[in-house]
Amino acid sequence: MRPVHTALAVLVAAVWGFNFVVIQIGLGHFPPLLLSALRFLVAALPAVFFVGRPKVAWKWIVGVGAALGIAKFGLLFTGMAAGMPAGLSSLVLQIQAVFTAVLAAAVLRERPGRVRMLGMAVALAGIAVAAVERGLSGPATGFTLVVAAAACWGVSNVLTRKAAPPDALNFMVWVCTVPVVPLLVLSLLTEGPERDLAALRALDWSGVAVIGYVAWVSTVFGFGAWGHLLRRYPASAVAPFSLLVPVFGMSSAALVLGESVSGLRWLAAVLLVGGVGLTSLAPAAGKRGAPAAGGARTAAAAGPGPVGAAR
Repeated sequence: MRPVHTALAVLVAAVWGFNFVVIQIGLGHFPPLLLSALRFLVAALPAVFFVGRPKVAWKWIVGVGAALGIAKFGLLFTGMAAGMPAGLSSLVLQIQAVFTAVLAAAVLRERPGRVRMLGMAVALAGIAVAAVERGLSGPATGFTLVVAAAACWGVSNVLTRKAAPPDALNFMVWVCTVPVVPLLVLSLLTEGPERDLAALRALDWSGVAVIGYVAWVSTVFGFGAWGHLLRRYPASAVAPFSLLVPVFGMSSAALVLGESVSGLRWLAAVLLVGGVGLTSLAPAAGKRGAPAAGGARTAAAAGPGPVGAAR
């Protein structure tokens, strides 16, 4: 990769890692589901009027919007509101690569291969260590919700793989239109109109900055830049930079929020990042009964989400 594109890939990873800190700050201003709804509303408008018509079938936009926007981010924000630290959330969420590989094997009939199987085992060991560390330091509810969010991210990755959008930014903007109303309705039903109205009435410049960052910087810029890199280079050259997301997430959470990083958490980070690297970057063994597709690009390797992190 050219140095300028390498720098861009690192910048995107930093943006997505720091996004967890911004989300944590935002949860001090808004209930989690309302914050998630506002994030997608601002990401979709006015961008939806400039990206052109959808370039894939609506069933894929709705499917990814539901799995990624409603389920993944609804669970992630709720888990962080329940006490899951920002840095640990950025780390645990990377287990999505394992869920993606398992779902791809079941739905797309992609054999994971020995290296990828080893990577999944190492990553799961990292999750086990992280669970022990979290169990020693606080309630497990938030941890469980973030793991569930990672599973939903795996579903959205497989759906994105099936959709095969030719324009990542166009696809992401249209996906952002799907979760807005469902998340607002869920917020009204579970968080209450009084709490939502109080948060909106108390909106200040700090709250506006949070929404602007998670919507425009993390989502629109992040996925636009990531899609640009994937159009210029093989996924195997771009995907490794996604492993920097938890590094930036944990370090920025320690610096900005004062989160401590225990020895167990460092061990979990090494196992998870190493396992995700093997899982995401090892070549697929191909579909069952078909020759191996050595250069196959999995949705997990294509990027960390929304459509991946947006996070």
